[in-house]
Amino acid sequence: MNFSKLTNRIRINSLISIFRAESGHPGGVLSSIDIMAYLFTEGMNYTRDNFEMKSRDRFILSKGHCVPALYAVAAEVGIIPISRLSGLRKLNHELQGHPHRISTPWVEASTGSLGQGFSFAIGEAKGLEMQGIKNRVYVMLGDGELQEGEVWEGAMFAAHYKLDNLCAIIDYNKMQSDDLNENIMSLDSLAAKWKAFNWHVVEIDGHDYNEIHSAFSEAKKRKGSPTVVIAHTIKGKG
Repeated sequence: MNFSKLTNRIRINSLISIFRAESGHPGGVLSSIDIMAYLFTEGMNYTRDNFEMKSRDRFILSKGHCVPALYAVAAEVGIIPISRLSGLRKLNHELQGHPHRISTPWVEASTGSLGQGFSFAIGEAKGLEMQGIKNRVYVMLGDGELQEGEVWEGAMFAAHYKLDNLCAIIDYNKMQSDDLNENIMSLDSLAAKWKAFNWHVVEIDGHDYNEIHSAFSEAKKRKGSPTVVIAHTIKGKG
């Protein structure tokens, strides 16, 4: 598999869908695609035509406004037809502007209110542990999303209960809707914050296949604490 060609194709399809919708969030969509593409092609254990089975890995897009990336990845791996991407954000179409569990049952959670997808993912991770199911939960957050207090409440909970089946990914593109993070509310030092909450921290170039692969391999081996992958990315990558 040529990972660069794969992600370029996904970027093109996501941009076409946003163009046809005449609205969307292309910057954060493009910064997050490499990691989503890796998870759905290599990183996760799931069956493309059965999202009801309990023994599957989960992916929750907490930064739900970037769902065109998830739709384009899903089309690439055969979960949905590529032709459906042209209906993004259209009335009565299943591909809504934020993930919607009812219209797209393969989506793990309806998200969009920032911080809530993270809490949902933590609940799923705890639920899997309680049932003795060994699968993993991955959740992607935006960096501006970390300004929500709910995120840090969840971070405390996940570390306290040693949810090593949970892996959070921060799409750290350094920008949010109106400006740079540092001008709105600085997040530095981000790694130190998560370490202080007793998370295992891995920092990577979020567009580099080898670093992405290494980070998620490391997360799978981690025992006794959740992992956060701080992925340094470029808003509007490509």
